[in-house]
Order: sequence, then C-alpha cells, then structure tokens
Amino acid sequence: MSEAPQPTTAAEKQSNARVLPALILAMLSFSVVQTAVVPILPSLAKELDVSGSNITWLMTANLLSAAVLTPLLGRFGDLRGRKPMLLISLAGLVAGSALAVSTHSFTWLIVARVLQGAGGGVMPLAISIVRDELPKQKVTGGVAAISASMGVGSGLGLVATGLLLEHWNYKSIFWMGLAFGLLAVALVAFRVPSDPVTDKDGGADPLGALTLAGWLSALLVAVSQGNHWGWTSTKTLGLFAVAAVVALIWGIIETKVSHPLVDLKMMSRPAVAFTNLAGLLIGFGMYGSFMVISNFAQTPEKLAHYGFTATVLHAGVMLLPSAIGSMVAAPVGALLIARRGPRLPLVLGGVLGAVAMAYLALRHSHEGDIYTASAIFGLGIGLAFAAMPAFINGAVPVEQSGIANGMNSVLRTVGGAIGTAVMTAILTGDTMKLPIKIQVLLPTLDAYKHAFWTTAVVCIIAGAVPFLIRTVKPAATALGGSAPQDSSAELVKTDA
Repeated sequence: MSEAPQPTTAAEKQSNARVLPALILAMLSFSVVQTAVVPILPSLAKELDVSGSNITWLMTANLLSAAVLTPLLGRFGDLRGRKPMLLISLAGLVAGSALAVSTHSFTWLIVARVLQGAGGGVMPLAISIVRDELPKQKVTGGVAAISASMGVGSGLGLVATGLLLEHWNYKSIFWMGLAFGLLAVALVAFRVPSDPVTDKDGGADPLGALTLAGWLSALLVAVSQGNHWGWTSTKTLGLFAVAAVVALIWGIIETKVSHPLVDLKMMSRPAVAFTNLAGLLIGFGMYGSFMVISNFAQTPEKLAHYGFTATVLHAGVMLLPSAIGSMVAAPVGALLIARRGPRLPLVLGGVLGAVAMAYLALRHSHEGDIYTASAIFGLGIGLAFAAMPAFINGAVPVEQSGIANGMNSVLRTVGGAIGTAVMTAILTGDTMKLPIKIQVLLPTLDAYKHAFWTTAVVCIIAGAVPFLIRTVKPAATALGGSAPQDSSAELVKTDA
C-alpha cells in the first residue's frame, strides 16, 4: 500500500464554505429520494394497478441496491479517487430519477429505484472527502453535518412528498429527485477538488464483491418480504440460509485474498465493530419510527378512536421536527465530539431516541405529542449519525475510510429494513374489527404502543453499545505507522 501523500497546506485547501455545501446537498439528494416514496406506496399501488405486497418492491429494490453499491463505491473511491466515484453515485441517482419520470411501467419503475440506490455511495465518499480536504479543525463539524443530513433529508422528503401530491401527481416526486440530483452533480463537479489520497497499490476483489452482493441481497429480500411470504415459509427461511452460507464464504474469501474488498481485521476492531452494531440499531429505530408515526397520524380517528386522520402532507409536517432536530444536532454533535469524544453524542443519541418513543407509547392523544416526540427523536438520530463516522475515522487509516464508512452505512440500511419489517409485523399482528368493511386492516392502539416500546428498547440498547468501546491511541499508530496527518485530532480518539 502506498504511503498517503502529505496533505496540502491550509492555503491550498478548498474553503469549508465551498466544498461542504456541495457534499451536504449530495447527501440530501439521496436521503430525500430514498424516503420520498414511502408515504405514497398505497396510492402508487392503485395508480400502477399492482398489489400492495408487490408495491413494496419499490422500497426493497432501492434498499437492496444501496446496500450492495455503497461498500463497492466506497472501496473504489479509496482505490481510484473519491470524487469520480461520488459523481458516478450521483449519476445513478439522476439516471434513476429520469427513468422514473419517463415511465408508467411498474417494472421499469423498479429498475429506476435500483439505479437511484447508487446514491447510497454518497455518504462514505463525502465523509472521506471531508477528511481529505477540509482543514483539520473543520473536519469534525463537516463530518457531523454530512451524517446528520441523512436524518434531515429523510424528514424533508416526507414533507415534500405530501406538499407535491397536494398539487401534482406522483411523477412530481421523481421530478424533485431529478432536480436535486442534477444540482448536486453540478456542485460536486465544480466545487470538489481532485483526491489527495488514493490507495494506488490496492487491487480489485471481484469475488469478494460478488459474494458480498449475494449475501446482502438474500438477507434484505428475506427481511423485506418476510411479512408477505411468512417468516416460516420455505422462501424466507431458504433466503436466510443462503445469506448465512454466502456470508461465510465471503468471510473466508476476504481473509485469503491479497487485496480484500473489506479488510475484516479492520472491521473486527471494536471501535468499528461496535459502532456498526450501533448503526444497525439506530437504522432500525429511524426507519421503523418514521413508518409507525406516519401510519399512526394517518389513521382515521372516527373509525379507530385514535390517530389524527392526517393527509400525507399533514403526516409529513408532523415528522418535520425530526429534520429540524437532526439539523440542530450537527453542530451540537461536533462540539461534543471535539470536547468529549464521540462516545457521549452516540450515547445521547440512543437515549433521546428511546425517550421519544417511550413518550409516544405513553402520550399520543394530541398532535403536540407527535411534534414533541419527533423533535426529540430527530435530535437523537442527528447526534448518533454525527458520532458514528468519528468513531470509525478514528479507528481506520485514511485510505480505508471509504469502505469503513460504507459498511457502516450498509448496516444502517440493513437495520432500517429489519426495523420496517418488525414494525409491520407488530402492526399487522394485532388488528381490530370494524363495523364497516375497508380494504386496509387497522392495527389496534395496543399494537402501536408495542411498536413504540420496541423501538424505545432498540434505541436504548444502541445508547449502551458505545460503552463497549474503549478509548486508546490513534488508529494509525496502533497499526504500526504514523498517524494520518490530515485527520483531525478529534477523529483519532477511539480505537481498540
């Protein structure tokens, strides 16, 4: 592996005000596109004349594509340059949005969602670029801002979807994604400089990439379709078995090849492994809570005697405080990381998420309860998202930051898929009998309470995980080399 080039002087670095907005917009464009279709899946099923179970493939295909492509793009960014891979990632998002705008076919819409999943590579690539390009005193804040943008974009996407549907049809959602993507491509192309750090001695690992894609695909399809197929069905159990076997083969391959796609020794370092576990749990909480809160708000109050009979727009507005909370969390998280290290914000993130969900389990009869819980939850998610890259960047050398952050992003996606599946199982497992026949079975209030409490427990476990990570010397020193000089001091506090 070649020695990382010495960083340029502060005078030669791109301005924080020039590079960071381009990267934040790129992150927002993906997170908005990923979540914007969630509240319109039922109406899309009617519009495209497909069943409710089949329409979920629009989310499954996107999650699957993002999970598979994110680590690949992150690693290729480490090998051959972060900016080119970031542009490819955004190009996939733009191409998918353009295809979605132009088609009325459900099949081609699934293809479009697969292409949009390439945008998942934005997170690890943008974090690596910040680590490479910004002055070291700006790195912590920059990473926190990009990470928190995931939560901000998810919340804004839900609101924008409702607003657009009030005046136009579902195509407007994809027009929004296309506009965001094109603007992000332009800003990245002209504002982000070429890469100072590449792993020129690294090699490709096609077999590792193929097996990684294989077990992730089997796992996510089984999790996403388990409620429809049945968790004990042959297809579901078969896919779980395939995922386990292929994951084992993948692990063996990665320990044998000279240039692995994922360095498992690096991934097994407690600062990385436990942070990834926290990412899985936080992803569960975020995606699961968005789905449950949105469904709860849209429940017809006259029929169920709970809920608020909210429109898609109104439900999105109720979740808007989560986006604001995540936005506030970015500078707060950066400050806490600089002063105390990343453990405190990650712990607070889990605790605040648990508090928000427990609050909803106990109080949910007024709209103000939803707004309050949403704001607290968004603040917690933002703090957790800001802290996780800090843990990882402090534990891996700079030339591996893309793949390391990419795998963390993958596990958040996997956690989100599991969270959505578990919440769906809880809500559909306890439904009420209504005096009139409607197409959709309504969950009981107890089902929602169980969903809120489940999410709260998952979040509090995520808040406890950071205590398993001990604080030691910088990663590069621990690996036997010199500490990466372009890493901020704040990002090299954790290792194992």
